[in-house]
Amino acid sequence: MAGAPKANAVVGQSGGPTAVINASLVGVIEEASKHPEIETLYGAVHAVAGIVKDEFIDLGKLSADELEQAAASTCAALGSSRDKPDEEYCAKIFDVFKKRNIGYFFYIGGNDSANTAHIINTMAAKADYELRAFHIPKTIDNDLLVTDHCPGFGTAAKFEACALMGDDLDNRALPGVKIDVIMGRHAGFLTAATALGKQRDDDGPHLVYFPERGVSMEKFLGDIEGVYKKLGRCVVAVSEGICDSGGVTWAKKLAEGVESDAHGNIQLSGTGALADFLAGQVKDKLKVKRVRADTFGYLQRSFAGLQSDVDVREARWCGRHAVQYAMEEVSGSVAIKRVAGGKDYKIEIFRTELKNVAEKTKPLPDEFINADGNGITDAFVEYAMPLTGGLPKTCYLGNYPRA
Repeated sequence: MAGAPKANAVVGQSGGPTAVINASLVGVIEEASKHPEIETLYGAVHAVAGIVKDEFIDLGKLSADELEQAAASTCAALGSSRDKPDEEYCAKIFDVFKKRNIGYFFYIGGNDSANTAHIINTMAAKADYELRAFHIPKTIDNDLLVTDHCPGFGTAAKFEACALMGDDLDNRALPGVKIDVIMGRHAGFLTAATALGKQRDDDGPHLVYFPERGVSMEKFLGDIEGVYKKLGRCVVAVSEGICDSGGVTWAKKLAEGVESDAHGNIQLSGTGALADFLAGQVKDKLKVKRVRADTFGYLQRSFAGLQSDVDVREARWCGRHAVQYAMEEVSGSVAIKRVAGGKDYKIEIFRTELKNVAEKTKPLPDEFINADGNGITDAFVEYAMPLTGGLPKTCYLGNYPRA
């Protein structure tokens, strides 16, 4: 293979932001500065949408302090986009790339973003345009194939665990039924993370429901009634993608004129319809007086001040490795391999083909879901806890013997 070309590079951030996506961006910037093959590194403002408009910033002009501040900041510092390039769109991208002598393309995002990188890379090859396209994993859903886990998930998992720890203490103080709707269109990783902070036998969430397991309304209400009769309260975490026993999402059944993006994804977050519906069912059918419901929505992906140090570190590594691989390979996707678990948790970074990640979704494995389909197993705790960087401890005095 010929040596890496001497050319300019572009990096973009795509899809839903996360709390550590900027750490990956900083990783790219840091590593690119070490390779003379990359002359100028441009940041695409709003991803491919900014590329076709020729809207860039020169990332080489950022100071070391600015880079550290960016790495510690949540959301997408360059702005994001959900545009899905077709042939005409790619032609515009190549026009800009030619104009700016772009030979390297780094795209930070999920499976749709991996597919965008794959499309652009394939069309560049057909057009005989020399381009090295690399996808850098990012998604709070943790649903990318090949990689053990995705940068962004660890911090989001920490958010979910902390939020439910507080919500459970609130529910103890004022007992009733509380339902929380969590992001996760097709994969239940994030919903499962709500149970990571459980410290006492009667801690919530007492019930957790995933898109991988359909549940009838009868079972849903029966499960809640059982916990409520035993504890006098019940905290429930429900994936936004929860399905009925026939496999149809409850959110889709409820929605009218649902919104979808360029990739065909139906909007499930940002509306409280599912939470309100489930709460109404509990109140009407079980006659529970105090029933509350929250839809966490977009708070989950970019909550400031709660970054997992493990997540930040790995996100930065992924950005650095993408540039390193670009010096040796023509394209690919960065992935994480876990080589040790528990207290000895350790990972390695490796490269896989773009086609192995593009537009594919990994579900929550069976071994992470309990036999009843309404909770997690110890295997999930062992898998996910190291990614959070640790969780706080809580205290509840109501279980102490009465004076």
